[in-house]
Amino acid sequence: MDGVRRIRRGLGAAAAYIRSAPGTYVWLLILFFTTIALHHMSPHFEERFLRHRSTNIHQLSQDPLRVFITSAMWIDGGHWLPYAALYTVFHAQAERWLGTARWLTVCAAAHVLATLVSEGALLQAIKDGMAPHSAVNTLDFGVSYALAGVVGVLTYRLAAPWSYAYLTVVLLVYALPLTATPTFTDFGHFISVLIGLACYPLTRGCGKPWNPKETLVALRG
Repeated sequence: MDGVRRIRRGLGAAAAYIRSAPGTYVWLLILFFTTIALHHMSPHFEERFLRHRSTNIHQLSQDPLRVFITSAMWIDGGHWLPYAALYTVFHAQAERWLGTARWLTVCAAAHVLATLVSEGALLQAIKDGMAPHSAVNTLDFGVSYALAGVVGVLTYRLAAPWSYAYLTVVLLVYALPLTATPTFTDFGHFISVLIGLACYPLTRGCGKPWNPKETLVALRG
C-alpha cells in the first residue's frame, strides 16, 4: 500500500507540475504529434514539407507570418524526447516563474528577432558571394531559438553568485560554436540568448531570485 501511495503522490506531483506550465506542455504535445506525422513521411516528402514551413529567406519573403507560426510547430530530425527534457528543465521553469504571457513573449521575441537577424546575415553573405544562392531555401526552425531565449532569461531566476556561474556556462555553450565553423543557425542561437538577457524588464515583479544554497539548507533542516 505504501508503494501505491508513493506512486499516486508522484503522479499527482507530476500532474500538478504540468498544470503549472500549460503553455509549455501544450506546445510539447503539438510537437509530439507533428513528430509522429514526420515519421510517417518519406524522406523526400519530409524535406519538401519542412522546407515549406521553414523560416528561410524564400519563405519569409513570401508569407512571414505563416512561417513564423508553422516553423515553431515542427522539429527537424524527428527526435522528440530530448526536447521533452529540455522543455521541462527550461521552458516549464520559465513559465512557472514569469507566467504564461511573459514566458510566451520571451519565446516570440527570441524566435522572431533571432530569425530576422540570422537570415539577414545569411542574405548578406549570399549577396557578398560568401554563401550559395541555394541557401535561401535552407531549413530553419524556431523551436531552438525560442529555447535559447528562455535559457538566457532564466539567468535572472538565480541569485548571485549562482547567476554569474550560470550565465558563464550559457555564454560558453552558445559562443563556442562561433569560434569553430559557425553557421547562421549558431549565430541565431547566440543572438537568441542575448535577446533573452534583454528581456530583463519582463522579470520584474516575479518574485525573489532563487538561491540554491537556501534550498539546500532548508532540506537539511
